[in-house]
Amino acid sequence: MISLLVINGPNLNMLGIRQPEVYGRDTLPGIETLCREHAQTRNVGCEVFQSNHEGALIDQIHAARGSHHGIILNAGAYTHTSIAIMDAVASASVPTIEVHLSNIHARESFRHTSYLSKVAVGQICGFGAHGYVLAIDALIAHLAEAETA
Repeated sequence: MISLLVINGPNLNMLGIRQPEVYGRDTLPGIETLCREHAQTRNVGCEVFQSNHEGALIDQIHAARGSHHGIILNAGAYTHTSIAIMDAVASASVPTIEVHLSNIHARESFRHTSYLSKVAVGQICGFGAHGYVLAIDALIAHLAEAETA
């Protein structure tokens, strides 16, 4: 069975409270349930993890190698600042899709740069919590395509 790991970074534990006009009213536990339930409908395993600490995120990315077939990563603000997380994704060699609740390209200019996009399979942004569903489906399709290549 395919296994996916959904990783959420800093401040995402505050979803539903933090700037709902930007990030929506969905909570992190709600998004985690959405991911698990959607993965189950696709007959795919799904684990979730959240941390506000860069090193913990890197440890999870490294541990995904050999444990999970793909990663869905919302690194929050680390997207725009962390070369270390970019290097972790590159070195783990686990297909990764970058997700953002808001459209980062329509926001402040510093959010337009994504270090992750340089090593991710793709990026989904601006669709709120539904972006995670899109990422699960996209990652499953990517893995199936890679298997037949």
